[in-house]
Amino acid sequence: MKAPALVDPTGPDITLQGSEALFDVAVALNACGYDQGLAVSDPVRARIREEVNEALQQSAPARDAHDQVCTFIDQHRLADPGRDLAQYISLALYVTPPPDLKPIAQTDDMPIDATQVVDILPLLRNFSDLIGLHLIWVHYRPTYDRQLKHLHETLAAMVDDTNAYLKMPLDSDTGTRFLVVVEPMLDPAEINARVYGTDYVVVASPSGDAIRMNEVRHTYLHYEIEPLLYARESALDRLQPFLKVVRDAPLSYTYRSDVVSLVVECMIRAIEARTMDTGVAIYNIPADIRRSDLEAATREHNATVEAAQAVRRNAVQESMEQGYVLTAYFYQAFAAFERQPQSLKESIGTMVYGMDVGSELSLAKHVTFVDHSEDDVVRRSPQRLSGLDQAEADLAKGDYDAAGELARKSLDDGSGDAGRANFILARLAILHRDVPGAKHDFQETIRLSKDPRLIAWSHIYLGRIFDVENQRDAAVAEYQAALTARDGQPDTKRAAEKGLKQAYAVPQQAQTGDADQPPQTTQ
Repeated sequence: MKAPALVDPTGPDITLQGSEALFDVAVALNACGYDQGLAVSDPVRARIREEVNEALQQSAPARDAHDQVCTFIDQHRLADPGRDLAQYISLALYVTPPPDLKPIAQTDDMPIDATQVVDILPLLRNFSDLIGLHLIWVHYRPTYDRQLKHLHETLAAMVDDTNAYLKMPLDSDTGTRFLVVVEPMLDPAEINARVYGTDYVVVASPSGDAIRMNEVRHTYLHYEIEPLLYARESALDRLQPFLKVVRDAPLSYTYRSDVVSLVVECMIRAIEARTMDTGVAIYNIPADIRRSDLEAATREHNATVEAAQAVRRNAVQESMEQGYVLTAYFYQAFAAFERQPQSLKESIGTMVYGMDVGSELSLAKHVTFVDHSEDDVVRRSPQRLSGLDQAEADLAKGDYDAAGELARKSLDDGSGDAGRANFILARLAILHRDVPGAKHDFQETIRLSKDPRLIAWSHIYLGRIFDVENQRDAAVAEYQAALTARDGQPDTKRAAEKGLKQAYAVPQQAQTGDADQPPQTTQ
């Protein structure tokens, strides 16, 4: 995905800035009924709204342009207010500055949510031109600059404190960017934090000369920690069993399907618990205290420390009950980290790989999940499916021709995993009752794939085919081979053992298998 328009490849890794394109979009939303947070917004928001209203009253063409923009917004409104706003913020981050307001990339290189509303741009250009929005921006630019100057000190302090805790100096050669974009025309309570490829962008609105720095810091922790863990992604496979534990937790799909994302969020929540403002004032024993008063003072100090720790432990427990089941482990791990000189970059391997997975799994299985979980402030821009990922999606929705075409193309041009492509083609062959083709493609999957799951299920499918052909000995051999493929998943073991106990019978309705069949192999 192409970087947002505000990213300067030659500039600093961390920036705080405004955006005239975002200003134009935010003004249009305000003019069309976006009133969230108005009462607590910076006064400049109300003043700009008044000027826009005056411009509309003085021009019939401007009112017509306004109506067209508002009609578009109404027609593209989403049920989730946060996502409704987010699609316009994504768009604003991927267009050139006014007056052009044109996309900086082709559709395939833009966030999906931005492409859903990209057709507003001609209407927005006309609206902005007819009310003289650029002049309004220029008039209020000094106010924006003063806000940025004031917030710069707060942001710099947060970055310095966070990096001091992580014992990591600012690294100017990471290839990632962290941007905080300030726009007073938006709701101060609504932090929009997004990850576009390797670029982390937070859009915030001030209230009382402050922005929601806790959410900004949460995003900054993602920025610092994610590259450290995704660089070790393959080594985190041993933590995959935790995904089964959180299957019924009130987490977003990302955290229930991607163990790296789950580990990152648990680690961040542990850091936040250890560094949070508990609201408890720690009593410090005076240096000149009399010996007779020392015991009482010590008790008071210990009591305040325990009270603060209770607040932190409660925060950890709340995270655990929401499904972030490794938060308690990392909370203790960071206690040890704080006493050591090594940085997080140097310590993270030992912290993650030194985990007693069995013990932590046992603890996680005894967590009672709450009904609802608070959403993470950070959202990744949805990625378009392509290649074999799209083929899996097409297969799942019944577009078999499209799935087969993509799988065959992957084999022809070598653009994807050959084993996975054959596994898709084999299941399509079963759907088309092409038994020889299915046999060939499952055997090719076994020959070419390095994925234990694909290998195991190819053996299971071959076993079922041999059962249907009354070749029981051959079928048993395939089921036994499936058990030795080291997939380790319960459904694989269950299906293979079931095949060993009794011959497979064809279901009444044509499908890719019976109730014991693998999920999609989308990676």
